[in-house]
Amino acid sequence: MIVPRHVLGGPGYIAPNDKVNIAVIGCGGQGASDATELVKAGENIVALADVDFGYVDKAVEASTKGRDGKPNEDRIALKAAYDKAKRFDDYRKMLDQQKDIDAVIVATPDHIHAIAAKHSLEAGKHVYCEKPLTWSVQEARVLRETAAKNPKLVTQMGNQGHSNDEARLINEWVQAGIIGPVKEVFIWTNRPIWPQGIPRPGKPPVNPEAGGFGNDWTDRMFAKAAANGLMMNEFKKPDTLNWDLYLGPAPEVEYHPIYHPFNWRGWVDWGTGALGDMAAHLMDHPYWALDLRYPETIEATSTPWGEDNKRNIVSHPRCTQVVYHFPARGKQPPVKMIWCDGGLMAPRPDFLPADVPLERGGGVIIAGSKGILMHETYGKKPRLFPESLMEDAKKVPQKYERAVKNEKGDNLHRVMFTNAIKGKNKPVEPWEYASRLTETMVLGIVALKTGQGVQIRWDGEAGKVTNNEKANEFLHREYRKGWTL
Repeated sequence: MIVPRHVLGGPGYIAPNDKVNIAVIGCGGQGASDATELVKAGENIVALADVDFGYVDKAVEASTKGRDGKPNEDRIALKAAYDKAKRFDDYRKMLDQQKDIDAVIVATPDHIHAIAAKHSLEAGKHVYCEKPLTWSVQEARVLRETAAKNPKLVTQMGNQGHSNDEARLINEWVQAGIIGPVKEVFIWTNRPIWPQGIPRPGKPPVNPEAGGFGNDWTDRMFAKAAANGLMMNEFKKPDTLNWDLYLGPAPEVEYHPIYHPFNWRGWVDWGTGALGDMAAHLMDHPYWALDLRYPETIEATSTPWGEDNKRNIVSHPRCTQVVYHFPARGKQPPVKMIWCDGGLMAPRPDFLPADVPLERGGGVIIAGSKGILMHETYGKKPRLFPESLMEDAKKVPQKYERAVKNEKGDNLHRVMFTNAIKGKNKPVEPWEYASRLTETMVLGIVALKTGQGVQIRWDGEAGKVTNNEKANEFLHREYRKGWTL
């Protein structure tokens, strides 16, 4: 008699030598990158859910040739796997109808993450969800609770820098006290590289008269003129795009190519801006190394939000600065963390030699009493200053499990997900941790929406802002009819 594997090992059980049957929700872009690694590792792609397979097929086909024009064997294998998989435009139908799915990858725009991830987990699937884990604070908390109710299912946030060896070195050096007690962290990124701080595309504004007052020609007027330029032509929705499913729980908005693909990140309805995009790759390392939890206060300043004709915010600010204050943890002092995006950079700290530049693309400085640790995005190239501390670092014992790598030495973040399903390694960035990091990230957006320079006080245990009722309105969103978390 053949006994099903789930009977032997319980819900979600997969033997170490079995292949994992994977479904992908959001199959172009990042979803294709995730699936490529898993196809190369020998896993099965059995189902695909996407609202625009016309775009997916073009993107995957284009990627089968490298930039040098030579065949990309990994992407050719991905295309073959995609061609064999069953297709759905609605992930909910996929979860209901396709019964052989073991695990799900969620690689949609941010606003779909929480609902697709939660529904997949509740359907008994292991879930790998791209960063940021959720669009809102409330969604992050719901996913944490859902994961806790399903302890036999592996959860992981797609955040490649969390699994690399440099991230583990950062933890080991900081936790060994190489730079001393840490009181400040500085983070910066050159993102966004997509439009932010712009109005909703709309009808032409009334232009100021020639010879009028100089202050008639404001930056807001120029922004509206730019939006007008975007609407000079009519843009037909691609026949392959199901725009209603794309919107999902977000408000109803007319299609425009400035939204899809990719540029959705800058629009409030669907994305979380540069903070939501890059903090997972930058804030993650000090947050993890310092064992930070809930911030006590958050305040933010920014350039203007993009607005519609009714002065509703529609796109994230071009540049932001967010200041978080975290409480002491045991013998470790309170920590002030400063986030900068839009090309703003951190101030040069003590201990950093004058001839050492700050990385223009982004980086982190963890400032201790004895020195600093500086690293680039994804935790890459960690360095200690003064440089004499590097000798002390060589004596720090290994504490954290190292990454699974390919023949080139690249860490295999997605393979570590399927390995965790098979019991070969511990889960990497499970939702218990990832939800707290995400909550901290998007609390910065809550502070931005609350107002310039307004400090909000966060009660992490209760899950609410205690000093500003208006801010609590930004912890969640009202879902469009037909969509529930």
